[in-house]
Order: sequence, then structure tokens, then C-alpha cells
Amino acid sequence: MSTKTKVASSEQPKTSRRMFFIGAGAAVGTVAVASQTSVGKAITQELAGGAKVTEETKTITEHMRKYYASTLI
Repeated sequence: MSTKTKVASSEQPKTSRRMFFIGAGAAVGTVAVASQTSVGKAITQELAGGAKVTEETKTITEHMRKYYASTLI
């Protein structure tokens, strides 16, 4: 390997751990800002509204009953 190829290979950009965390921090910041807009708030309310569990939607299967019975002391 000649000196010329060593220099050429060392000039290639390498992504570092620091750049990864800078990019991840920027993405998190962007999401945080976007979630405070009216559209972002509507999306978070819609997502939170879909996760509500009521007594009517809960079902306990026979397998679950056996498991809960086995965990009682």
C-alpha cells in the first residue's frame, strides 16, 4: 500500500459516536417542539384516546385464571 492510498483512505468521512448523539438529540428536540403544535397535540390526544381500557373490553381467559390462581400464596 503506497502513501498516497493511505492518505486518500484517511480523508474519507467517518461518522463518530459524537455525531450520532448530536443527530439523535436534534431529532428528539424536533419531536418535542412538534408535539407542542396544534397538530402535534391532536395526534397525541388521538393516540392517548385509543389506549383507554374499560371493564367491557377486558377479557380474562381460562389460561389467565389458572395463572392468577397459581400466583396466589
